[in-house]
Amino acid sequence: MEDIQEILEDFLVEAFELIEQLDQNLVELESNPDDLELLNSIFRVAHTIKGSSSFLNFDILTGLTHHMEDVLNKARHGDLKLTPEVMDVVLESIDLMKSLLHAIRDSGNDTSAGIDITDICRRLDIISNGESAANVVVTPAEVDESPTPTYEEDDNTDYSKLSDKEVEDEIERLLKMRKEEDRKRKENTSAAKAAAVPTPSFESLKDSDEEVAPKAAAEPVVAKRASAEANAPAKKESASAMEQTIRVEVKRLDHLMNLIGELVLGKNRLLKIYDDVEERYEGEKFLEELNQVVSSISLVTTDLQIAVMKTRMLPIAKVFNKFPRMVRDLSRELGKQIELEISGEETELDKSIVEEIGDPLVHIIRNSCDHGIEDGATRRAQGKSEMGLIQLKAYNEGNHIVIEITDDGKGLDPDLLRSKAVEKGMITEREADAMTDKEAFALIFRPSLSTAKVVTNVSGRGVGMDVVKTNIEKLNGIIDVDSEVGHGTVIKLKIPLTLAIIQALLVGAQEEYYAIPLASVLETVRIPLDEIYTIEGKNVLRLRDEVLSLVRLSDIFGVKQVYEGGEHTYVVVIGLAESKLGVVVDTLVGQEEIVIKSLGDYLQGIEGIAGATIRGDGRVTLIVDVAALMNLAKGITVDIRASAETVVKTKTVPSDYIVLAVDDSAMDRNIMKKSMEPIGVKVLEASNGQEALNMLKSAEYSIDAVLIDIEMPRMDGYTLAGEIRKYSKYKNLPLIAVTSRTSKSDRLRGVESGMSEYITKPYSPEYLESVVRKNIKL
Repeated sequence: MEDIQEILEDFLVEAFELIEQLDQNLVELESNPDDLELLNSIFRVAHTIKGSSSFLNFDILTGLTHHMEDVLNKARHGDLKLTPEVMDVVLESIDLMKSLLHAIRDSGNDTSAGIDITDICRRLDIISNGESAANVVVTPAEVDESPTPTYEEDDNTDYSKLSDKEVEDEIERLLKMRKEEDRKRKENTSAAKAAAVPTPSFESLKDSDEEVAPKAAAEPVVAKRASAEANAPAKKESASAMEQTIRVEVKRLDHLMNLIGELVLGKNRLLKIYDDVEERYEGEKFLEELNQVVSSISLVTTDLQIAVMKTRMLPIAKVFNKFPRMVRDLSRELGKQIELEISGEETELDKSIVEEIGDPLVHIIRNSCDHGIEDGATRRAQGKSEMGLIQLKAYNEGNHIVIEITDDGKGLDPDLLRSKAVEKGMITEREADAMTDKEAFALIFRPSLSTAKVVTNVSGRGVGMDVVKTNIEKLNGIIDVDSEVGHGTVIKLKIPLTLAIIQALLVGAQEEYYAIPLASVLETVRIPLDEIYTIEGKNVLRLRDEVLSLVRLSDIFGVKQVYEGGEHTYVVVIGLAESKLGVVVDTLVGQEEIVIKSLGDYLQGIEGIAGATIRGDGRVTLIVDVAALMNLAKGITVDIRASAETVVKTKTVPSDYIVLAVDDSAMDRNIMKKSMEPIGVKVLEASNGQEALNMLKSAEYSIDAVLIDIEMPRMDGYTLAGEIRKYSKYKNLPLIAVTSRTSKSDRLRGVESGMSEYITKPYSPEYLESVVRKNIKL
C-alpha cells in the first residue's frame, strides 16, 4: 500500500537522523556521565527507533535496539555506570544499527545484509546484568546460534492478523499522533537550542509499564561546542508561528537551478543589449524608462537566483556531526586525550559540495589526531595540557566558505619535510634549499610522502593528504597550511559556496577568449617583459617575496600568435589547493557572472576545458579547468620573453593599430591585408556588413579604421556606414569606401551615409596605404 511505503520512507529519513543524533549525544554523555537529562533523551530516541522498527516488522533491528535500550535504562536508574568500556559496546551497537538501516533502505528488509547481532546482544545483556564491560569476552561456545528473537511492544498487538480496514485505521491513528507530537515539539523547542533531539514521531507503541522521561534539550556537541547560544534562555513559539516545511526531490531542485541559469544568461544578454541601445540612442527620453525596467529585472533575477541557490544549501553540520564520534574512537585507539571543539556548524553551502567535503576533512582530522597531537607524557614534558585540542570551525568569506582545522600539537617541521621529499626523489636538493617554509608545508600533499615513523591503521602510508588535495581541486578550492614547530598547525580550506553559477574572470589570449573561475584567481598584475626570467627552462616571475612559475595561456591551448601585446603583459595568478601559477594573458576583459554549460558528449573531455558559457553578446566562451591547466603547464617550455622579442623585431613598424576590412570577396580582403603589411597594421576581416557590425559592437576589438566594399550581401556598405554612425563612440571613426562605383551620385550617397574617404577600384597598394596612414594619423 502507498501509505505503508510513505511510512517506511518517513521511518528511514527519521531513523538516520536519530542515529546520527545518538552518535553525537553518546560521545557527549561519555564526557558528562551525570547528565541525566541527556541520558533520558538518548533513551527516548532508542525507544522510538525500537517502536518504529517493531511496527514495520524489522525484527533484527528491533532486537538489537531492545538490548541496547536495556543498558541505557539501567544507567537511567543508577544501576549501571557508563564507563568508556561500556560506551565502546553501545557505540558498536549504533554502528550495527546504521548497517541495518542501510540494508533496509537498499532492499526493504533487515535480513538481506546477513548481519549477525547475536554476539553484540549477548555482550549488551552481560553489561545490563551488572558485569564489568572490561570482562566481557564471548567465546564461540557461548554464542547462541538460535534465530534472533522478535520483540513486540507490551500491548501484544499482532499486526499481521489485522484486516485491511484495521491496518488503515492504525495508519491514520499513527499519522494523527505524529502530527500532534510534531506540533507539541515545535511549541516546546527553544530558538537557542534548535539542534536538540527532535521528539520521536513513532511513539504509538511505547511500553506502558516503562517510565519515559521528558525530552531533553541537550545540545549535540562532542566535548564542547563553541557557541554563543549554548546558554541562551528558551523561548516558546506559538503554534501559529510554527515553521512549515515540504519535502522536495533533489532532481526538481536541480531542474529549477538549470532554469535559473538560463534566466541569468538572459539577464546578461539583456544588459548587453541595453548598453548597445544606450550608445545608439544617447539622450532619448525612453532610455530612462528602459533603464528602470532592465535594472528591476536584473535585481529580481539576482534575488531569485540567491533564493533558489539557498534551497540547495545545507548546514555544514551535516558533515561536522560525524567527527565527535571519530575523534573519540581515535583518541581511545591511539591512547591519547583529545578534545574536539566545533563552531560555525550552522554555516551553509551547496548540497553537492557538502557531499564532497567529507573525505578531505576526515583525512585532515585523522592526521591531526595521529601526527599532530602528542601523547600525554610528551605534552606534560613540554609544559602543555595533557588534553590535546583540535578546533574545527567554518565561516563565510564573500562567495566562499572557509573551513579551518587547528590543533595544538607538535606542528610541521619544514626541514624534515624537505629531507623526506629529497630522500624519495620528489625534489632536488637545490629545490629544497630554495624552498620557503610555506612551500615546504605544501609537500604534505604529495603522494607517498609521510613523516610517520611507523605505519598504523590510522596513517603512515602517505595517501591521505593526497586525497585531500585531489578533492579540493575538484571543488576549485584553495588550501593554505601554516604551522609552528611545538605549537601546532592550522589548515584552511577555501571553497566556493556553489559550483553551478559562478563568478569568472574573462581574459583574452590573442583572438580567443576564456573564462577563469574567480574562486581560483588570487590576483592580477601587469608587468614589463624584462621581469620574466628563465630558470632551468621554465619561465618565472619574482612577485614580492615569492618565485612564481609562468606560462602563457596561448601556448597551453595552441592559439596562433597573431599579434604581440607590447612591452608589458598581464599575469593572472591562480591558486588551487596548495599550488600557485602565473598565467600570462594578452587582455583582461573583466569579471562576469557565468553559468557553466556542458560541452556535450562529442566535445566532453577536452583537457584543460571544464565547460562553456554563453556571454552577454551571445558568444560562447570556454571555461578553463584550473586543475588541468596547472597540469598542462608542466609540459610547456616556450621562452616567453625571447619569443615576444622575436615578434617585435620582425615588425616593420611596431604598431597597435587595427583596421577592419569588409568585403564579400576573399581576394579583395587579401589585397587590403597585404597593403597594410608594410606599416605593420593588423587587419581584421568580415565577409559582409552584418558580420562587421557585430564585430564593432563587441568590446573585444578597438578598431581604428574600416575599409568598406559597397556591394555586399545581407547589408550593403551604405547601410553599414549609417548603422556605424549611430553609435556615439564611432562618430569620428574613419570609414573608407573601397568600390568600383565611380558616379557622382554614388560618391554623394557615400558621404551622406557617413563615409570619410572614397577609393575606387582598381587601386594601387601604395595608394590605399597612404589613405589609411592619413586617416589613422600614423
